[in-house]
Amino acid sequence: MKKINVLVVDDSAFMRKMIGNILSSDEGIHVIGTAKTGKEAIEKVIQLKPDVVTLDIEMPVMNGLDALKVIMKECPVPVIMLSSLTQEGATSSFIALDNGAVDFVPKPSGAISLDIETVSEQIIKKVKMAVTVNLNKLQLPKQTPKLPIRKISKVPAVVEETKIPVKNENKVQIAKPTDTNVFTKLSNRIVCIGTSTGGPRALQEVLTKIPNGFQPPILIVQHMPAGFTNSLAIRLDKLSAIHVKEAENGERVTNGTAYIAPGGFHMKVIQKNNELLIELSEEPPKNGHRPSVDVLFESISSLKNYEITSAILTGMGADGAKGMKLIKQQCKGTTIAESEETSVVFGMPKAAALLNVVDEVVPIQLVADTIIKHSK
Repeated sequence: MKKINVLVVDDSAFMRKMIGNILSSDEGIHVIGTAKTGKEAIEKVIQLKPDVVTLDIEMPVMNGLDALKVIMKECPVPVIMLSSLTQEGATSSFIALDNGAVDFVPKPSGAISLDIETVSEQIIKKVKMAVTVNLNKLQLPKQTPKLPIRKISKVPAVVEETKIPVKNENKVQIAKPTDTNVFTKLSNRIVCIGTSTGGPRALQEVLTKIPNGFQPPILIVQHMPAGFTNSLAIRLDKLSAIHVKEAENGERVTNGTAYIAPGGFHMKVIQKNNELLIELSEEPPKNGHRPSVDVLFESISSLKNYEITSAILTGMGADGAKGMKLIKQQCKGTTIAESEETSVVFGMPKAAALLNVVDEVVPIQLVADTIIKHSK
């Protein structure tokens, strides 16, 4: 079996050694070389032609983001970013994804993480996944809708605690300036979306095409570490006509809002007193994930008197397929899968298609239109 050749890039000698040791512990991976600056990383990529690069964001001479741009333009190769678990680190991670990185792994305790071994399984898993992606599908469409940016007076800090976010009963749901649908009776239609690798770009493509005034609430599971989903929600909210937020435990589901499951928590939707409420939990991971798409979809499949439109977008593995099958069997509505031609990784959509539960398979550029068509 051919080993995966990996180039490890980090300005810290300690981190280069630790990451190298983690990767070398897997018999299917070979560390082909190391680099300590972005400039050296570019040179080593050209010289060694690695299968995958792990790239630190914060480095001297040339940082990881600048190096990534050059690598993806001059000598494209799958890149896994290593990011600090901070607001700035989260922002940089999403910029990296926009510029062609496959995925990212958060460093548990900053630039030099003495406890980096706690994410060793993630690093190995994502390096193995990276070699399966099609690099041509890592770029966003050239034209992204230009929508008014709703100013946020204060950007919330990244959530690093393990406590379940609890709703503030006195807090009023913030609506988009021209949205008149948020406080009306909840739509009898619901949209739910599951995605993983390549998901942030895919969600941007979908949510930015959902018009203001679209009533059905949208429930989303994006496989992502704790501390990053809030930044993702804020980012998508600024770009979208509908309201996008990180879900809170116990909050009421309202029209015109997209809810993203917090990293590290399963999200369910429960029916109570003619309302839908969000329930977050730290139950064991399902299909290796928390949040899990199956957990969300299974909870939605048990709702009464609602028509469900469910979609599975790009991602590795099979999470969401069984939940979509339950939705197909128990609910009115439509099931959608992103097509192979646009999926960064076709694993999750393919798994659903193999269960014969998908009504429509469409490229990512048509997912929003398909959702709208079936949610009228």
